[in-house]
Amino acid sequence: MKIRLICVGRLSQRFLREGAADYAARIERYLPFSTIELKEEKIGGKVSPDVIRDREGQRILDRVPPQAHVIVLDERGSPWSSEELAGALEQHMVQGTAELVFIIGGAYGVSDAVRRRGDRLLSLSAMTFTHQMARLFLVEQLYRGFTILRNEPYHNR
Repeated sequence: MKIRLICVGRLSQRFLREGAADYAARIERYLPFSTIELKEEKIGGKVSPDVIRDREGQRILDRVPPQAHVIVLDERGSPWSSEELAGALEQHMVQGTAELVFIIGGAYGVSDAVRRRGDRLLSLSAMTFTHQMARLFLVEQLYRGFTILRNEPYHNR
């Protein structure tokens, strides 16, 4: 199985870039992992958030492989514990999912079309995070999930 993260925007702060790169490298110890960063729409002027979400959403959907299992990070989604995420990773590996794709939208979230393409909507928290922070939290949780599956000491529970 491969994991692909499709996200809108680049990480603007050094600590976010370094943290995400560190966890991505750790995930690579378990299976192939890649990140696709898509350009953010310019915010401001007369362009509405709906138009921005739709434009970014189309670029996201253009990068999703047809057979991929897609998990969209969205405030409307259901939460998973770290153990539940680990279980989902294990289930997809066992059932032979070729590619698991996680999607993080831009500053205004994801479009309805992206939500519809998702096989699952996942909420990281009831709190609101920037899409950049959500990216760091997601890759850390993916790494944590693999350590849970391997019974490695990173996850202290």
